[in-house]
Amino acid sequence: MSKPVYQRILLKLSGEALMGNQTSGIDSKVVNQIAQEIKSAHNLGVQIAVVVGGGNIFRGVQSSAALGMDRAAADYVGMLATIMNGLVLQGVLESINVKTRVQTAIGMQAIAEPYIRRRAIRHLEKGRVVIFAGGTGNPFFTTDTTAALRAAEIDANVLLMAKHGVDGVYDSDPKKNSNAKKFTNLTYNEVLSKELKAIDTTAIALAQEGKIPIIVFDFSSKGLISNIVTGEKVGTLISDSLKVPAEGGSTYGGKT
Repeated sequence: MSKPVYQRILLKLSGEALMGNQTSGIDSKVVNQIAQEIKSAHNLGVQIAVVVGGGNIFRGVQSSAALGMDRAAADYVGMLATIMNGLVLQGVLESINVKTRVQTAIGMQAIAEPYIRRRAIRHLEKGRVVIFAGGTGNPFFTTDTTAALRAAEIDANVLLMAKHGVDGVYDSDPKKNSNAKKFTNLTYNEVLSKELKAIDTTAIALAQEGKIPIIVFDFSSKGLISNIVTGEKVGTLISDSLKVPAEGGSTYGGKT
């Protein structure tokens, strides 16, 4: 196996990915597959942080409209959903002997640590997987934005955006348009100017400011996380440099 080109990564998992083909909740096969993929990359010596969404349980924007709730209140419920998912993922990872810590942006000391940047980095240095849950702790921000923010805070080399059934960024929804064109490489500005909807625009702006490359890929294909961290070209790369670093060539902060 090749050496990792990224020493520290942040993996963003959508809540919808956890439910597989179900209409809601968590598919045990899917979460076990995700855990095994994380373990495989972790065994390469890669430091791994994870941000998990909550859309399989509750989505703030959609649910607030459907229920007549205040948007901010609905977003807080969505943050609680991400914590539930984070605890499930932690339990599955630890069942396969991957030491894991959950840190939450909303204080819940009885079940998880509060988010403390320096503590999170120390966990990563000690070889623990760190799951960031509870979003940013503020309404009106997506978990995509949370992922970009945390990636910048922990000096991640790359932000991996795991999608369910979509293997990159397209010019339109490939699930609705069979003629949709896939992009192999994009700059941050191209994503913004083309108004591509695969990633939240605030997340793109944060990643651009921190010079953190983003790779969008379909997590359902086995082994892709390990392939990505060892330098294989997978999915869509969003970066001003439009290339992955040479083997062993990356340093913390996303620079090569």
